Amino acid sequence: MSEKVDARGLSCPQPAILTKSALETTDLGEVTVLVDTMTQVQNCARTAENAGWQAEYEEKEGAFEVRLTK
Repeated sequence: MSEKVDARGLSCPQPAILTKSALETTDLGEVTVLVDTMTQVQNCARTAENAGWQAEYEEKEGAFEVRLTK
């Protein structure tokens, strides 16, 4: 089970801000972030990696799913 953040349709830096907030508040050890662009994927992944999390992503149905794990 993971916490989900749907940041589709939001402008930068909102997806990264929502990602940081989710990482700081979750107890699950996994967060999934949905975004629209590769730039948002990179920003969310960088935010997670700076906080000690690992990031991987895949494209699904015209959006990107970024899976962050600790």
